[in-house]
Amino acid sequence: MQSIKIISFFGISIGLVLNSGCGGPKAYTDGKYDDPTQVRLLDDRFNEADMQQMSETIVKAMVACPEVRNAKKPPVVIVERVQNRTEDHIDMLSMTNKIQTALIKTRKVKFVNKSQRDTLEEEYQYNESGYVSGPTQKKRGNQIGADYILSGSLSTNVQEVGEKKLIYYKITMNLTNMDTSVIDCTEDYELRKEYDKQRI
Repeated sequence: MQSIKIISFFGISIGLVLNSGCGGPKAYTDGKYDDPTQVRLLDDRFNEADMQQMSETIVKAMVACPEVRNAKKPPVVIVERVQNRTEDHIDMLSMTNKIQTALIKTRKVKFVNKSQRDTLEEEYQYNESGYVSGPTQKKRGNQIGADYILSGSLSTNVQEVGEKKLIYYKITMNLTNMDTSVIDCTEDYELRKEYDKQRI
């Protein structure tokens, strides 16, 4: 009877060890910094390398557009979030911000901060409250109107044939003239990635 209990105890112990090794959350250790500009296709999802390639192409095209390149002063732009027309969960705010930041750094365009309009209105009201000294008060009526709206979308198409999987992405960006509603500048960028299925 005693030997049966001992065997049962060891059996349970071994089972617990095996379960702890095979199941439960895994911890990643021994981390290191990596170069974000290096392309690493660890899976078939949209990644930062895709975003970088797309944003660089769009920025170069917009800056080279005659209406922007030949403008006497940098056009003022409102940016709309890039639309996600794929079936993937993609951080489109990050994509939009990346394009906007790169364009600002060229000094060829300026952006109106549309997302902060409510905060600006609150500040105008506070400036009118009497708490702010006269010379430093900010008043309504001095904002700069936008010349263009920058907008666009990201689409995709997935093909699976045999052991191959092809993922096609296309981003299209338009610079729409606020006065005429005409698209003065447009650019798209296509990206296709190929994967081989792995047998488990």
